[in-house]
Amino acid sequence: MAQVFDCSDSSQLLTAARAARQAIGRGELVVLPTDTVYGLAADAFSPEAVQRLLDAKGRGRQSPPPVLVPNTATLAALAAEVPAAAAALAEAFWPGPLTIVLLANPSLSWDLGDTGGTVALRIPDHELTLELLRETGPLAVSSANLTGEPAARTAAEARRMLGDAVAVYLDAGESPGDGTASTIVDGTGLGADGGTLRILREGGVSREAIAELLPRVTIEG
Repeated sequence: MAQVFDCSDSSQLLTAARAARQAIGRGELVVLPTDTVYGLAADAFSPEAVQRLLDAKGRGRQSPPPVLVPNTATLAALAAEVPAAAAALAEAFWPGPLTIVLLANPSLSWDLGDTGGTVALRIPDHELTLELLRETGPLAVSSANLTGEPAARTAAEARRMLGDAVAVYLDAGESPGDGTASTIVDGTGLGADGGTLRILREGGVSREAIAELLPRVTIEG
């Protein structure tokens, strides 16, 4: 039976964080709030947990989940390299609704699905989830919904779709904003001096803001 914690109640916060941390450690799933929509989280370094996440959503390995990280230092550890333009994007828009796809560090022992050797990274702008990330390390996190359904903006919506496939629900009220997902950009075409950035999905960070920040980079997509 899933555990549900009201994280607006300060008296539940410590117990909620412990339960979420322990569930992640056991390879189970946790629904947590972010600055965009609610996320379905698993230990990024547990292939079994990541597969459980994909199964819960009804997704295949061809749709690997992004990875949420607590700080930019983790970006450098998980990516094979961080081009200057990608570092500038992280500095400008993290924490926030921007997901950056880079080549993954080949030494990492993880299996997120059919990634083609890449990893999609983001720092969410939500203190509760950031605190959990500081304790657990990187988490594979996809939107908390069944594939084909709208992303959940409340923990209750997530629970209606995912039920007891999730061990712990962290309920922090309705997601801020209008439910717009993060912008996803592919930074694998960036080089030491400019290069190409592809926008894979437009969302919370506009194309104009990205182009203004990176005038020497070609923006595609």
